[in-house]
Amino acid sequence: MIDILVQGLMLGGLYALFALGQSLMFGVMRLTNTAQGDFIILAGFSAISLAAATGQSPGFTVLLIAPAAFIVGYLLQRFVLNGTLGRDPLPSLVVTFGLAIIIQNGLLEVYSADPRSLDAGAIALDSLSLGTAAVGTLPLLIFGIALASTIALQALFSFTPLGRSFRAVSDDREAARLMGIRPAIVYAQATGLAFVLIAIAGALQAMRTTVSPADGPLLLLFAFEAVIMGGMGSFWGTLLGALLLGVAQQVGFRFDPGWGIWFGHLTFLFVLLVRPQGLFPKTR
Repeated sequence: MIDILVQGLMLGGLYALFALGQSLMFGVMRLTNTAQGDFIILAGFSAISLAAATGQSPGFTVLLIAPAAFIVGYLLQRFVLNGTLGRDPLPSLVVTFGLAIIIQNGLLEVYSADPRSLDAGAIALDSLSLGTAAVGTLPLLIFGIALASTIALQALFSFTPLGRSFRAVSDDREAARLMGIRPAIVYAQATGLAFVLIAIAGALQAMRTTVSPADGPLLLLFAFEAVIMGGMGSFWGTLLGALLLGVAQQVGFRFDPGWGIWFGHLTFLFVLLVRPQGLFPKTR
């Protein structure tokens, strides 16, 4: 049971990175990005290509793609997604769904359907012994990054002028505009930050396992389940929801290799039944 718990928490850390960007975009803009999983896969393939072209380490590759991801997210929100925001969520759903289709087909054209991975070096094989359980160094690193990202996002929202701008446009866009805040710019900054998280998640996914152009929808599903179980827009809730999802899947995998994903879905449905608003709904 200790091994199941530890491995589940490590897997949940990766799912948290999938979901934090989604939680950020929904919390600030009430925008559901249905291309989230495909952007993660795009970031993974970008990291693979960049590492092969430069010969640099995976860590250095992440440092290179993170600023580029911020720029892409900023421009996408500023010139495309801002026009879809409003009371009706359908336009943003349709546009991001279209982006998902474009990304999937573009990756198939460039990389084919073959799965690929990013060579993480010795860290992918190293492990630490925790009593009766062994923990891989890379999964532990991913868990640490997920925890640090959650703390950083919460601190950003609670203690910085940018975080106050995020909260202001989220609570009342028109009142924020009257106070001199430009919601379109703030939304673009939030999406840029979300895309930095997406880039990190994509690179780490490619380091931990393989990525293929068709993986995006499944990663999107994991991100949605983590966000909804935790409470829409709550960073700590998103982390807890992701950890719960990871542990549930590991329990299922222990019974049968084909049951892991199913157990995760059952846990998601159970949480919705017992607490529809999520474990920690947004209160900020």
